[in-house]
Amino acid sequence: MSAQTADLVGGAGGVDKLVVRRAPLGRVLRSELRMVLRRPRTLVGLGLLGLVPVVMGIGIAIATASGETGEGDAMAALVMGNGMLLPIFALSVAVVMLLPLTGAMLAADALAGESSHGTLRGMLMAPVGRGRLLAVKAFGVAAVTLLAVVLMAVTGMITGVLLLGGDGMLTASGTSLPFGEALGRVAITVVYVALQVWALAAVALAVSAFTEHPLIVVVVTLGLVIVSGVLSAIPALDWIDPVLVTTSWDAVGEIIRDPIAWSPLVDGALRAACYMLIGGSIAYSRMLTRDG
Repeated sequence: MSAQTADLVGGAGGVDKLVVRRAPLGRVLRSELRMVLRRPRTLVGLGLLGLVPVVMGIGIAIATASGETGEGDAMAALVMGNGMLLPIFALSVAVVMLLPLTGAMLAADALAGESSHGTLRGMLMAPVGRGRLLAVKAFGVAAVTLLAVVLMAVTGMITGVLLLGGDGMLTASGTSLPFGEALGRVAITVVYVALQVWALAAVALAVSAFTEHPLIVVVVTLGLVIVSGVLSAIPALDWIDPVLVTTSWDAVGEIIRDPIAWSPLVDGALRAACYMLIGGSIAYSRMLTRDG
């Protein structure tokens, strides 16, 4: 992918001048997005994520038909007969591991994967700004992770309405929301979950800038998720919760309350923004000094 082209043009006195023309940013972004979406593992991952709400909906429908409601999660019990809640439930489950794994894999391919195939060195030697190159790679990661979240929401809504029924949403507070408001709650969930995945993907992108082994990026990123979960489960370490990347992942449950408790969601969004800023800054500083 070349973001710039060089042409020789005749100047005054027959002297040729080298004119560097920068490719339009939109074309570069489309090229990066096409490249990411053409990878078989990306398509397989998106397909599997799209099936997650379908499998959940089938399982809940079977449990409802047989009367085996069980003593499971409160949100899972609320989904029965409340189809518009299925995408929110599916995203709240996927944000714990499946979506972070997707973001880590995409970030690993973005830099470490290119380096392992020897293509990153050519990109760094080309007349392309390194900040621009990193921004394009980050765009590819962010766009596909957002696509994954939206895909889960769409398949969840379709499955929920067809299998579980309901033309609105019954909230955890006992109130009923019409279809339009229920759709708005799903949209809020999509935005919030995407922010949390972007935060972890930014950390993975920073790790990816320091290595040429994609597997290391995935292991380190998932290790961060596991360690954060363990630390947050220890009462004596409550003081460290505000800086853990996983602290606000369970705030998705606030979206199904009426009215919505915005404080945990805003805190989670700000924490995600901080992680994106830190991860992006580290990746950029590394890209400035990297030669291959």
